[in-house]
Order: sequence, then C-alpha cells, then structure tokens
Amino acid sequence: MNKQNVKVLLAEDDSNLGTILKAYLEAKGFPTTLCVDGQEAYDKYLKESFDFCILDVMMPIKDGFTLAKEIRKVDKKIPILFLTAKTMQEDIIEGLKIGADDYLTKPFSMEELLLRINAIYRRYAPEGDKTMQKTYFHIGKYTFDFSRQLLTINGKQQKLTSKEAQLLKMLCDNANDVLDRSHALKQIWFDDNYFNARSMDVYIAKLRKYLKDDPSVELMNVHGKGFKLVVNDDKKAE
Repeated sequence: MNKQNVKVLLAEDDSNLGTILKAYLEAKGFPTTLCVDGQEAYDKYLKESFDFCILDVMMPIKDGFTLAKEIRKVDKKIPILFLTAKTMQEDIIEGLKIGADDYLTKPFSMEELLLRINAIYRRYAPEGDKTMQKTYFHIGKYTFDFSRQLLTINGKQQKLTSKEAQLLKMLCDNANDVLDRSHALKQIWFDDNYFNARSMDVYIAKLRKYLKDDPSVELMNVHGKGFKLVVNDDKKAE
C-alpha cells in the first residue's frame, strides 16, 4: 500500500489546528478529509473510503470515543490514532480498550505526529519489516494468524484488536524467553510510562483469558522483568 493511497479521516473541532494538521499531512503525502465534529466524521466515514483515522477525543455532537466505537463496528482493523488534551489514566486506557492503535496528548509536534503515523503504518505493512515476517504461529492447541488478527482453537475463533495481536506476536516471537516489559511498551505504546504499563497489564489479562482453553499454555509474569509465553509439554500430554 503506497502512502499516497492512504486516505486519512481527521476529526478535530479546533478549526485552526485541524486546518494546520490537514495541510501538513497532505504535504507529507496523506490525502486528508477534515471534519469538525464526530457526527460529520461518521457520516463522511460511511460515504467514503478511508485507510486511517485521527480522532480528537473531545468533540461536539459525538465525542472521539463514541465515534471510534461506531467505526470499529464497521471495520475492526482500520488504524485509529486519538488526539487528546486529557492525561488521566482512565481516559487513556478507555481509548486503548476501544482498540485505538495509539494516542497523542496535546500539545504535540508535527514531527511526533508523523512518527506515530508511520509507526502504525508499518504495523499494517509487516512485509517490509524483517522482524515481522513470520505471521502464523502454533501455541499449544491454538493457531494464531497475526495478519488476520485471529486466534483459533478447536474451530473457535477469537478476533483480536491490533494491540492484542501485536503483543501476542511479540510473545510468540520470544516464546519460552522473557519478553522485556519496557521493550514491549516502547515498541507497541512508544513509551514505557506508568499509564501505558497499566494499559499493557489490561491487555495481558485479556490474552491470558483468550488462552485459557488449553491448560498447557501459560502466560507468566516474570517479576521485575516482563512476561513469558510457554507451552508446558507435561500438561499437554495429560
């Protein structure tokens, strides 16, 4: 997918900031549609085809969280980046639970915005990243298709969010070894701060729940270090 073909839906109620962001993104090769409230953005989303969403959290008529939930009902995989003036842990985790790929806290630099967009863009183009070439894994009785974000056991399928899939892939890439907590946070959340660490704990708990149907599979906490995904052959044989 060529960058020039990546159409961006930008929802930002501050018209000055929105105009600046739109001009900057288009100068960097991203065709961008600007909407000034959540309802306008949702209407545009339904009428046109977009590849990337940048959503302000605090907007009139329909806020960014509500908009993201409605977009996710239509397309579970479209990348979503939140823009927020909020720094409360609950707000950040709420956005990540919805399935957002990342968030930026205002004020931010244009360079940081571009870095975040490109980082998310690379996740959705894994063929260009040597560290992400393997996309299919066996985890005990489970199969995990990273490219489709799908975890399957005995015909039962669990669709993963993008962050769930990224985290599980890192665990699979490091199977039976410790996945360093700080490294995972910087790779997926771009920062190993407290709020992101708490958010990752939520995702680890969700992955543990998804993997509970095979007792041979264990997602371990390694105190002070990180996490380890292991398959216990003894339990598997029972």
